[in-house]
Amino acid sequence: MVDKEVLLEVKDLKMHFPVFEEGILKRQIGSIKAVDGISFNVYKGETLGLVGESGCGKSTTARTILQLYKPTAGQAFFRGINLFELKHEDLRKIRSQMPMIFQDPYSSLDPRMTVGNIIAEPMVVNNIAKGSQQTARVQELLGLVGLNPSFTSRYPHEFSGGQRQRIGIARALASNPEFIICDEPISALDVSIQAQVVNLLEKLQNELGLTYIFIAHDMSMVRHISSRVAVMYLGKIVEFANRESLYNNPQHPYTKSLLSAVPIPNPKIERKRKRIILEGDIPSPENPPKGCRFHTRCPVAIDRCKVDDPEFREIAPGHFAACHLVDKL
Repeated sequence: MVDKEVLLEVKDLKMHFPVFEEGILKRQIGSIKAVDGISFNVYKGETLGLVGESGCGKSTTARTILQLYKPTAGQAFFRGINLFELKHEDLRKIRSQMPMIFQDPYSSLDPRMTVGNIIAEPMVVNNIAKGSQQTARVQELLGLVGLNPSFTSRYPHEFSGGQRQRIGIARALASNPEFIICDEPISALDVSIQAQVVNLLEKLQNELGLTYIFIAHDMSMVRHISSRVAVMYLGKIVEFANRESLYNNPQHPYTKSLLSAVPIPNPKIERKRKRIILEGDIPSPENPPKGCRFHTRCPVAIDRCKVDDPEFREIAPGHFAACHLVDKL
Protein backbone atom coordinates (compact mmCIF):
# COMPACT_ATOMS: atom_id res chain seq x y z
CA MET A 1 0.00 0.00 0.00
CA VAL A 2 3.06 2.27 0.13
CA ASP A 3 2.59 3.87 -3.29
CA LYS A 4 -1.20 3.96 -3.23
CA GLU A 5 -3.10 7.19 -3.77
CA VAL A 6 -4.52 8.69 -0.56
CA LEU A 7 -8.21 9.43 -1.13
CA LEU A 8 -9.13 10.53 2.42
CA GLU A 9 -6.82 11.85 5.12
CA VAL A 10 -8.02 12.59 8.64
CA LYS A 11 -5.79 14.54 11.03
CA ASP A 12 -6.31 14.84 14.81
CA LEU A 13 -10.10 14.64 14.52
CA LYS A 14 -12.08 15.55 17.65
CA MET A 15 -15.82 15.51 18.21
CA HIS A 16 -16.84 16.64 21.71
CA PHE A 17 -20.54 16.99 22.47
CA PRO A 18 -21.29 19.67 25.10
CA VAL A 19 -23.06 18.70 28.32
CA PHE A 20 -25.26 21.39 29.89
CA GLU A 21 -26.59 21.69 33.41
CA GLU A 22 -30.33 21.54 34.00
CA GLY A 23 -32.19 24.76 34.61
CA ILE A 24 -32.74 28.09 32.93
CA LEU A 25 -29.11 29.12 32.35
CA LYS A 26 -28.07 25.88 30.61
CA ARG A 27 -24.42 26.44 31.47
CA GLN A 28 -21.99 23.98 29.90
CA ILE A 29 -20.53 21.77 32.60
CA GLY A 30 -18.59 19.29 30.53
CA SER A 31 -18.33 17.46 27.24
CA ILE A 32 -18.64 13.95 25.91
CA LYS A 33 -15.38 13.14 24.11
CA ALA A 34 -16.89 10.82 21.51
CA VAL A 35 -13.88 11.16 19.20
CA ASP A 36 -10.75 12.52 20.81
CA GLY A 37 -7.84 13.09 18.45
CA ILE A 38 -7.59 10.38 15.82
CA SER A 39 -5.63 10.36 12.57
CA PHE A 40 -5.73 7.93 9.64
CA ASN A 41 -5.85 7.79 5.88
CA VAL A 42 -7.77 5.74 3.33
CA TYR A 43 -6.17 4.64 0.08
CA LYS A 44 -8.05 4.66 -3.20
CA GLY A 45 -9.58 1.25 -3.93
CA GLU A 46 -9.16 -0.22 -0.44
CA THR A 47 -11.56 -1.03 2.38
CA LEU A 48 -10.61 0.38 5.77
CA GLY A 49 -12.28 -1.51 8.61
CA LEU A 50 -13.21 0.47 11.72
CA VAL A 51 -13.99 -1.77 14.70
CA GLY A 52 -14.66 -1.55 18.43
CA GLU A 53 -17.39 -1.90 21.04
CA SER A 54 -20.58 0.15 20.98
CA GLY A 55 -19.96 3.73 22.05
CA CYS A 56 -16.28 3.81 21.07
CA GLY A 57 -16.82 6.53 18.44
CA LYS A 58 -16.86 4.61 15.14
CA SER A 59 -20.09 6.02 13.72
CA THR A 60 -19.40 9.47 15.17
CA THR A 61 -16.10 9.49 13.29
CA ALA A 62 -17.87 8.81 10.00
CA ARG A 63 -20.62 11.36 10.59
CA THR A 64 -18.12 14.02 11.63
CA ILE A 65 -16.05 13.51 8.47
CA LEU A 66 -19.23 14.18 6.47
CA GLN A 67 -20.03 17.13 8.78
CA LEU A 68 -23.33 15.69 9.87
CA TYR A 69 -21.76 16.79 13.16
CA LYS A 70 -19.66 19.95 13.23
CA PRO A 71 -16.17 18.86 14.31
CA THR A 72 -14.63 20.24 17.48
CA ALA A 73 -11.13 20.16 16.00
CA GLY A 74 -9.02 18.53 13.33
CA GLN A 75 -8.97 18.29 9.56
CA ALA A 76 -10.32 15.91 6.93
CA PHE A 77 -9.02 16.04 3.36
CA PHE A 78 -10.83 14.35 0.47
CA ARG A 79 -8.66 14.39 -2.64
CA GLY A 80 -6.67 17.19 -1.00
CA ILE A 81 -9.72 19.34 -0.25
CA ASN A 82 -10.29 20.22 3.42
CA LEU A 83 -13.89 19.20 4.01
CA PHE A 84 -14.16 21.30 7.16
CA GLU A 85 -13.51 24.53 5.26
CA LEU A 86 -16.24 23.98 2.66
CA LYS A 87 -19.49 25.94 2.76
CA HIS A 88 -23.02 24.87 1.82
CA GLU A 89 -23.05 24.26 -1.96
CA ASP A 90 -19.43 23.08 -2.21
CA LEU A 91 -19.97 20.74 0.73
CA ARG A 92 -23.18 19.38 -0.79
CA LYS A 93 -21.41 18.63 -4.06
CA ILE A 94 -18.53 16.78 -2.45
CA ARG A 95 -20.87 14.85 -0.14
CA SER A 96 -22.44 13.34 -3.25
CA GLN A 97 -19.09 11.62 -3.78
CA MET A 98 -19.06 10.34 -0.17
CA PRO A 99 -22.48 8.76 0.49
CA MET A 100 -23.27 6.62 3.52
CA ILE A 101 -24.97 3.23 3.77
CA PHE A 102 -26.78 3.23 7.11
CA GLN A 103 -27.09 0.55 9.76
CA ASP A 104 -30.84 0.11 9.89
CA PRO A 105 -32.47 -0.65 6.52
CA TYR A 106 -35.89 -0.22 8.13
CA SER A 107 -35.52 3.39 9.29
CA SER A 108 -33.11 4.69 6.63
CA LEU A 109 -35.67 4.44 3.80
CA ASP A 110 -38.65 6.82 3.66
CA PRO A 111 -41.76 4.59 3.86
CA ARG A 112 -43.80 7.15 1.90
CA MET A 113 -41.51 7.06 -1.15
CA THR A 114 -41.37 4.40 -3.84
CA VAL A 115 -38.13 2.52 -4.35
CA GLY A 116 -37.68 4.34 -7.65
CA ASN A 117 -37.95 7.75 -5.99
CA ILE A 118 -35.65 6.73 -3.13
CA ILE A 119 -32.88 5.68 -5.51
CA ALA A 120 -33.45 8.64 -7.82
CA GLU A 121 -33.31 11.22 -5.04
CA PRO A 122 -29.50 11.73 -5.18
CA MET A 123 -29.78 12.20 -8.95
CA VAL A 124 -32.45 14.88 -8.45
CA VAL A 125 -30.55 16.69 -5.69
CA ASN A 126 -27.29 16.68 -7.64
CA ASN A 127 -28.91 17.26 -11.05
CA ILE A 128 -27.35 14.11 -12.50
CA ALA A 129 -30.16 12.69 -14.63
CA LYS A 130 -33.77 13.45 -15.55
CA GLY A 131 -36.76 11.80 -17.22
CA SER A 132 -36.22 8.55 -19.10
CA GLN A 133 -32.48 8.68 -18.45
CA GLN A 134 -33.14 8.79 -14.72
CA THR A 135 -35.65 5.92 -14.91
CA ALA A 136 -33.20 3.79 -16.88
CA ARG A 137 -30.44 4.51 -14.38
CA VAL A 138 -32.66 3.52 -11.42
CA GLN A 139 -33.51 0.22 -13.11
CA GLU A 140 -29.83 -0.34 -13.89
CA LEU A 141 -28.91 0.22 -10.23
CA LEU A 142 -31.59 -2.19 -9.03
CA GLY A 143 -30.18 -4.86 -11.31
CA LEU A 144 -26.66 -4.05 -10.15
CA VAL A 145 -27.56 -4.81 -6.51
CA GLY A 146 -29.41 -8.00 -7.39
CA LEU A 147 -33.03 -6.78 -7.38
CA ASN A 148 -35.66 -6.90 -10.10
CA PRO A 149 -35.55 -3.65 -12.15
CA SER A 150 -39.35 -3.65 -12.22
CA PHE A 151 -39.52 -3.00 -8.45
CA THR A 152 -39.35 0.79 -8.92
CA SER A 153 -43.03 1.38 -8.05
CA ARG A 154 -42.97 -0.67 -4.84
CA TYR A 155 -42.57 0.68 -1.29
CA PRO A 156 -39.95 -0.24 1.34
CA HIS A 157 -42.42 -2.18 3.54
CA GLU A 158 -42.79 -4.73 0.74
CA PHE A 159 -39.18 -5.86 1.07
CA SER A 160 -37.15 -7.92 3.54
CA GLY A 161 -34.30 -6.42 5.56
CA GLY A 162 -31.65 -7.70 3.17
CA GLN A 163 -33.54 -6.36 0.17
CA ARG A 164 -33.95 -2.97 1.85
CA GLN A 165 -30.23 -2.79 2.46
CA ARG A 166 -29.66 -3.53 -1.22
CA ILE A 167 -31.96 -0.59 -2.00
CA GLY A 168 -29.84 1.54 0.34
CA ILE A 169 -26.72 0.46 -1.53
CA ALA A 170 -28.36 1.32 -4.85
CA ARG A 171 -29.22 4.76 -3.48
CA ALA A 172 -25.60 5.28 -2.42
CA LEU A 173 -24.44 4.40 -5.94
CA ALA A 174 -26.89 6.78 -7.63
CA SER A 175 -24.52 9.76 -7.51
CA ASN A 176 -21.66 7.74 -9.09
CA PRO A 177 -19.40 8.01 -6.03
CA GLU A 178 -15.90 6.63 -5.65
CA PHE A 179 -15.96 6.53 -1.83
CA ILE A 180 -18.71 5.07 0.39
CA ILE A 181 -18.98 4.94 4.18
CA CYS A 182 -20.65 1.71 5.32
CA ASP A 183 -21.94 2.40 8.84
CA GLU A 184 -22.54 -1.09 10.26
CA PRO A 185 -24.49 -2.10 7.14
CA ILE A 186 -24.97 -5.72 8.23
CA SER A 187 -25.52 -5.55 12.00
CA ALA A 188 -29.33 -5.30 11.72
CA LEU A 189 -29.56 -8.22 9.28
CA ASP A 190 -29.98 -11.94 9.83
CA VAL A 191 -26.69 -13.84 9.91
CA SER A 192 -27.70 -15.75 6.77
CA ILE A 193 -28.08 -12.46 4.87
CA GLN A 194 -24.97 -10.69 6.17
CA ALA A 195 -22.53 -12.61 3.96
CA GLN A 196 -24.67 -11.89 0.88
CA VAL A 197 -24.52 -8.14 1.50
CA VAL A 198 -20.77 -8.19 2.17
CA ASN A 199 -20.18 -10.23 -1.00
CA LEU A 200 -22.28 -7.69 -2.93
CA LEU A 201 -20.17 -4.81 -1.57
CA GLU A 202 -16.99 -6.63 -2.62
CA LYS A 203 -18.41 -7.32 -6.09
CA LEU A 204 -19.36 -3.67 -6.55
CA GLN A 205 -15.95 -2.56 -5.33
CA ASN A 206 -14.21 -4.72 -7.92
CA GLU A 207 -16.54 -3.68 -10.75
CA LEU A 208 -16.76 0.05 -9.99
CA GLY A 209 -13.41 0.74 -8.32
CA LEU A 210 -15.02 1.85 -5.06
CA THR A 211 -13.30 2.76 -1.80
CA TYR A 212 -14.96 1.92 1.54
CA ILE A 213 -14.80 2.70 5.22
CA PHE A 214 -16.49 -0.36 6.72
CA ILE A 215 -17.71 0.11 10.30
CA ALA A 216 -18.65 -3.05 12.22
CA HIS A 217 -18.56 -5.02 15.46
CA ASP A 218 -17.98 -8.38 13.78
CA MET A 219 -14.23 -8.96 13.67
CA SER A 220 -14.53 -11.99 11.38
CA MET A 221 -16.56 -10.06 8.80
CA VAL A 222 -14.14 -7.13 8.98
CA ARG A 223 -11.29 -9.55 8.32
CA HIS A 224 -13.12 -10.84 5.25
CA ILE A 225 -13.69 -7.46 3.60
CA SER A 226 -10.99 -5.08 4.86
CA SER A 227 -7.53 -4.27 3.54
CA ARG A 228 -6.48 -2.47 6.74
CA VAL A 229 -8.14 -2.25 10.14
CA ALA A 230 -8.32 0.48 12.79
CA VAL A 231 -9.37 -0.59 16.31
CA MET A 232 -11.10 2.11 18.39
CA TYR A 233 -11.61 2.32 22.13
CA LEU A 234 -13.28 5.21 23.94
CA GLY A 235 -12.74 7.80 21.22
CA LYS A 236 -9.19 6.84 20.26
CA ILE A 237 -7.54 4.47 17.79
CA VAL A 238 -5.49 2.00 19.82
CA GLU A 239 -4.17 -0.17 16.96
CA PHE A 240 -3.95 0.22 13.20
CA ALA A 241 -2.47 -2.23 10.73
CA ASN A 242 -3.04 -4.18 7.57
CA ARG A 243 -5.40 -7.12 7.90
CA GLU A 244 -2.82 -9.91 8.06
CA SER A 245 -0.60 -8.13 10.56
CA LEU A 246 -3.45 -7.17 12.88
CA TYR A 247 -5.19 -10.55 12.93
CA ASN A 248 -2.08 -12.72 12.97
CA ASN A 249 0.00 -10.60 15.33
CA PRO A 250 -2.21 -8.25 17.41
CA GLN A 251 -0.22 -6.08 19.81
CA HIS A 252 -2.67 -4.03 21.87
CA PRO A 253 -4.37 -5.88 24.78
CA TYR A 254 -7.77 -4.59 23.63
CA THR A 255 -7.30 -5.96 20.11
CA LYS A 256 -6.22 -9.29 21.59
CA SER A 257 -9.37 -9.45 23.70
CA LEU A 258 -11.61 -8.70 20.71
CA LEU A 259 -9.95 -11.38 18.61
CA SER A 260 -10.12 -13.92 21.41
CA ALA A 261 -13.92 -13.73 21.19
CA VAL A 262 -13.97 -14.67 17.49
CA PRO A 263 -14.78 -18.40 17.12
CA ILE A 264 -12.29 -20.57 15.23
CA PRO A 265 -13.90 -23.27 13.04
CA ASN A 266 -11.51 -25.92 14.32
CA PRO A 267 -12.69 -27.67 17.51
CA LYS A 268 -9.18 -28.74 18.58
CA ILE A 269 -7.75 -25.23 18.37
CA GLU A 270 -10.90 -23.67 19.83
CA ARG A 271 -10.75 -25.91 22.93
CA LYS A 272 -7.12 -25.01 23.63
CA ARG A 273 -7.55 -21.31 23.02
CA LYS A 274 -7.68 -18.96 25.99
CA ARG A 275 -10.45 -16.37 26.01
CA ILE A 276 -9.59 -12.92 27.34
CA ILE A 277 -12.55 -11.75 29.40
CA LEU A 278 -12.58 -8.02 30.07
CA GLU A 279 -13.99 -7.01 33.43
CA GLY A 280 -16.12 -3.93 33.99
CA ASP A 281 -17.81 -1.58 31.57
CA ILE A 282 -16.40 0.99 29.19
CA PRO A 283 -15.80 4.22 31.15
CA SER A 284 -17.90 7.26 30.33
CA PRO A 285 -16.57 9.37 27.44
CA GLU A 286 -17.65 12.38 29.50
CA ASN A 287 -15.00 11.54 32.08
CA PRO A 288 -12.43 9.20 30.52
CA PRO A 289 -9.67 7.74 32.73
CA LYS A 290 -6.33 9.49 32.97
CA GLY A 291 -3.38 7.84 31.28
CA CYS A 292 -4.28 4.98 28.98
CA ARG A 293 -8.06 4.89 28.58
CA PHE A 294 -8.03 1.09 28.53
CA HIS A 295 -6.14 0.64 31.81
CA THR A 296 -9.32 0.23 33.92
CA ARG A 297 -10.13 -2.99 32.05
CA CYS A 298 -6.70 -4.07 30.83
CA PRO A 299 -5.50 -7.43 32.22
CA VAL A 300 -1.81 -6.45 31.94
CA ALA A 301 -1.89 -2.77 32.99
CA ILE A 302 0.99 -1.38 35.04
CA ASP A 303 1.20 1.77 37.21
CA ARG A 304 2.49 3.86 34.32
CA CYS A 305 -0.69 3.12 32.36
CA LYS A 306 -2.72 4.96 35.00
CA VAL A 307 -0.73 8.16 34.55
CA ASP A 308 0.77 8.46 31.06
CA ASP A 309 -1.27 8.44 27.87
CA PRO A 310 0.64 6.04 25.56
CA GLU A 311 1.95 7.40 22.28
CA PHE A 312 0.31 6.07 19.14
CA ARG A 313 3.47 4.92 17.38
CA GLU A 314 4.66 2.73 14.55
CA ILE A 315 5.98 -0.55 15.96
CA ALA A 316 6.52 -2.22 12.58
CA PRO A 317 6.15 -0.98 9.00
CA GLY A 318 2.50 0.03 8.67
CA HIS A 319 1.58 -1.34 12.13
CA PHE A 320 0.72 1.23 14.81
CA ALA A 321 -0.30 0.76 18.45
CA ALA A 322 -0.82 2.88 21.56
CA CYS A 323 0.48 0.79 24.47
CA HIS A 324 3.37 1.23 26.92
CA LEU A 325 4.01 -2.51 26.99
CA VAL A 326 4.47 -2.93 23.22
CA ASP A 327 8.05 -2.90 21.94
CA LYS A 328 9.03 -2.44 18.33
CA LEU A 329 8.59 -5.65 16.39
